[in-house]
Amino acid sequence: VFAVNGFLGVATGLDIGLSTKCVAIPKEMGMCHKIGYSEMRLPNLMGHTSMAEVILKSTTWQHLVHTDCHPHVRTFLCSLFAPICLDRFIHPCRSMCVAVRDSCAPVLLCHGHPWPASLDCDRFPGDEDMCLAPLTKDYKYLHKVLPKPTCQTCPTVEEFFTHKRVLEVFCDSNFAVKVKLSKKRTAFEDQEYNIECQVEFITQGSLLPYETQSMIQQWLLINEKCIERMTPTHRPMVYLLVGNIEEGIILVKQVYRWQKKDSQLTLATQKWRYHKCL
Repeated sequence: VFAVNGFLGVATGLDIGLSTKCVAIPKEMGMCHKIGYSEMRLPNLMGHTSMAEVILKSTTWQHLVHTDCHPHVRTFLCSLFAPICLDRFIHPCRSMCVAVRDSCAPVLLCHGHPWPASLDCDRFPGDEDMCLAPLTKDYKYLHKVLPKPTCQTCPTVEEFFTHKRVLEVFCDSNFAVKVKLSKKRTAFEDQEYNIECQVEFITQGSLLPYETQSMIQQWLLINEKCIERMTPTHRPMVYLLVGNIEEGIILVKQVYRWQKKDSQLTLATQKWRYHKCL
C-alpha cells in the first residue's frame, strides 16, 4: 500500500537553524540506510513533524523501493523523507522526479494507486537550480540495461500437466525459474514475502542466471497480486515460472505448482538438457 500526504512547499523559506533539527535516520527506515549519510532534518520536505509520522509514511514506500523500478527511486524518496543535514534543504530536481515517476508510476498503478499529487514534479526546481539531478546519460553505458518486468494479468497456476506438455512450453520460452515463496510477518502487519529464486534454464544469450533471478524477484514484487494468490498460507510454496523476454519486457506466461509428489516438472527440467524442439 502506498500513500503520501502533504508536500511542504514552503521548505525553502524556512530558517533551517531555528525551525528544524538534525536527527539520526531511524532503523525502521531501511530504505534510507546506506545512502551516504546517517542524519536527517526534521521536519522533512514532506512536512512530517514527528519521527513517528516519518516512519509511518515512509514505510508505505519501502515496497516501491524494493521493486527497483528506477535507479534513483531510493535517492528521490529519501531526499524528501530523510533530507540530508546541510544548512539548507536540497530538493530533488524536476528531471529526477520525472525520470522516477515515468518508471515507477506504472508499478504504483499495478498496485491500484495513481502517482500522488503531493509528488507532482512541477513542484520541484529546474535543473539550473541547486538540486539533486539524475546521473548523466553515461549511466546506461556503464550499467547493463536489463529487461524490465511489467504489470500483467497473473497467469493461472497449473497443477495438472505432463512433462511432454511442459517441454512444449519450454520450447516457446526464454526462461524457467524455480521460485520458493513464503509470507513474512512484519511489525506493521502488512504483507511481505520471502522470495528465493533458482534458474532452471535460460536461452536468452547475454543474460546471466543471477540477473534473471533478480528480474523475476522484481516481477513478483510488481505483480504482488500473483504472490498473494500463490501464498495462501505461511507455509513455503514452490513454483516454476516460465516466460519470454520480448523487446526488453519480461512476460511470465505459465506458472506451475512444483509439488514433491509430482515428478513431471523434475522430469521435464532433466529432459530439457537433451530435448530437441520441433
